[in-house]
Amino acid sequence: MSSNPTRLPETTVAGDSEERIKRFLATASHDLQSPLRHIAMYAELLLDDLEETLDGEQLQSLRMIMEKAQTAQRLTKALMSLAAGTPQVTPEEVDLQALAENVWGELTDETAVAEATLESDGLPSIRTDRALLGLVLRHLLTNALTYRGEAPPHVAIAAEREGTDWFIRISDNGSGIDPAYRERIFEPFWKLPKAGAVPGAGLGLTTAREFLAALGGDIGLEHSDASGSRFIIRLPIA
Repeated sequence: MSSNPTRLPETTVAGDSEERIKRFLATASHDLQSPLRHIAMYAELLLDDLEETLDGEQLQSLRMIMEKAQTAQRLTKALMSLAAGTPQVTPEEVDLQALAENVWGELTDETAVAEATLESDGLPSIRTDRALLGLVLRHLLTNALTYRGEAPPHVAIAAEREGTDWFIRISDNGSGIDPAYRERIFEPFWKLPKAGAVPGAGLGLTTAREFLAALGGDIGLEHSDASGSRFIIRLPIA
């Protein structure tokens, strides 16, 4: 382990762009609260009314709907508080290995990317906000699956403790990031040029950085070339 603390590459965003992202987060999160609340409420009502008549698989599916809606409610509340400048963070002990596998499983199901693999054995438990860190991982893993190369996507996640911080490195075997764009990837509403339509508003890395700032951490691009990219997340040890 290096005796010198790891330094992350610096990124800057103009004040007007920060205001745009905050307004976007506040509006989107507010508009999502009502439908999410109703989804969770009706799923709970169905569970109460039909629990005795449904089989195990049906019950599991209904519980999953309710749990996902409740998780989304917590995330949108966190986004609203973040946009208001008063982020609400709920620290707890988080099994990083289980969280990474869960996010990866959801994404590979959603994207149906063939033969995508995750290498993440032995990740530690860390004390942080599960929902916010889960969103950060989701943004980074989504990018790895979206900006993939010709080979089947492969992502490796590793974590180590250095002094008073955790450093989490997420590496992929994608197409890499052109040096001309590396200073722009954290800008709000900017997307890396790619042949064909790329979904999303161009806010993934921007919001990931904002979430990590709320957790007392940050993120940077540590390495990128034709063999892939490696992002590094710093989180304080609680």
